[in-house]
Amino acid sequence: MKRITVVALGGNALLRGSETGTIQQQEKNTYDTCKNLINIINKDYGLVITHGNGPQIGNILLRNEAGYESYKIPKMPIDICVADSQGGIGYMIERQMKNILRENKIRKNVITIVTEVLVDINDQAFKEPTKPVGKYYLKEEADLLARANNWMFTEDSRKRGWRRIVASPKPIDILGKKIIKDLVSKGNIVIAVGGGGVPVYLDQNKNLQGIEAVIDKDLASSLLATEIGAECLYILTDVPKVYINFHKPNQMALDKLNVDDAKKYYDEEQFSAGSMGPKILSAISFLINGGKECIITEASELNNPKSGTVITK
Repeated sequence: MKRITVVALGGNALLRGSETGTIQQQEKNTYDTCKNLINIINKDYGLVITHGNGPQIGNILLRNEAGYESYKIPKMPIDICVADSQGGIGYMIERQMKNILRENKIRKNVITIVTEVLVDINDQAFKEPTKPVGKYYLKEEADLLARANNWMFTEDSRKRGWRRIVASPKPIDILGKKIIKDLVSKGNIVIAVGGGGVPVYLDQNKNLQGIEAVIDKDLASSLLATEIGAECLYILTDVPKVYINFHKPNQMALDKLNVDDAKKYYDEEQFSAGSMGPKILSAISFLINGGKECIITEASELNNPKSGTVITK
């Protein structure tokens, strides 16, 4: 095995923006995305696949609300919902990956791991939650829910209503890293850290507890890549390259970047906090902690050697 590669699938790997999210749509998208990974597999790289869960976790939370309102089914906390999404999405990726391997006459095992990710209970993010989750509410509904559940809400920037906001703490450890590294080192394809991982923390007795939070998928993928000694990190998104002056007349695609330039552009606020910003931070963290290269592109461009923005030290 030449090297370990971590591929972080973006949300559009399973669900496109214009789609309703039927299982048929998600399975087709998953198949198409995984098919683009064959080139990496053919190079005999050790492969770990991570993925987002934004649309799926939103739907799970909506089912939470509908079940409670109609049948008084107890609502599940967000850590359980993240674990649910890891299982469902991991199953889809694993099954489609097995189909593609069979079609290409490649004999490899594929395994999904429900992955816990450790966070710090004293992380400032718990005092200043920023991540919107779940449905939109009227202001009056949001106020009632805030008082009843000790939740926080914010008004949507497009005035569609009020949404609950939760913490997005920094990941500090991937609890299954040793198992993941062992499996991938033996030639297995591993699916892990889905949706950024299930957020857990250590209580006063050093017991693991779940917590209501969501972890950025790219930051968790970067940490996993570092902890298992990966040389390459792919961050797949919905654009073929990283741009500066994005959506402006002087927009420019970047073919190559080093860490210093990436930091400079980030400090100049070239990358939106809600989209490309966390991906650039993830790339920087991976590279300064031992990684060789990070490539940001879209899945359909994986087999194009000229596509993507390559970030190196």
